[in-house]
Amino acid sequence: MTLQSMNTRRAGSKPPKYHVLSVLVENRAGVLARVSSLFARRGYNIYSLAVAPTDDDQFSRITVVVDVESAPLEQIVKQLNKLINVIKISELDPKDSVERELMLVTVKAPATVRGQIIELIGVFDGKIIDVGHDELAISLDEHPERLDDLEALLRPYGIIDLQRTGRVALPKLERSPQPGLRSAG
Repeated sequence: MTLQSMNTRRAGSKPPKYHVLSVLVENRAGVLARVSSLFARRGYNIYSLAVAPTDDDQFSRITVVVDVESAPLEQIVKQLNKLINVIKISELDPKDSVERELMLVTVKAPATVRGQIIELIGVFDGKIIDVGHDELAISLDEHPERLDDLEALLRPYGIIDLQRTGRVALPKLERSPQPGLRSAG
């Protein structure tokens, strides 16, 4: 199931909900396996999982998108806090965070429609990363819903291959003016 299908509204139904968790962990062998097996043992449904080291090589950040119905937030946090290598857990509310996902897609692009596809990619600020005789490989780093939109628009042309990284997110930065600072103007 994609996040697109999670977020699609049907007449008379509420969209399924999900939690986006940012989990700071020690950057050690086996930590990701322990975190993911915790979710599996408890029957929590993971929609997306992304992990990478932070600016400090001692730590990694795991961004996990979890189905609300399969896993109450309080229960997830309690279980994660039991793991020795977990340093900090934050829920990232979509309206208070910046989210991105990377999509790589290969699409059929014969000469008769190649211009249309290139124009479509430009509208989304995507990049063509490889070119074949009758296909294009495209890269787009965007909010997950924008990726869903581009994917839907490319589907009629014929998607050959598609890979998405999963959601990564950070809290939005504070935007209120600080005391003592004046605007330059």
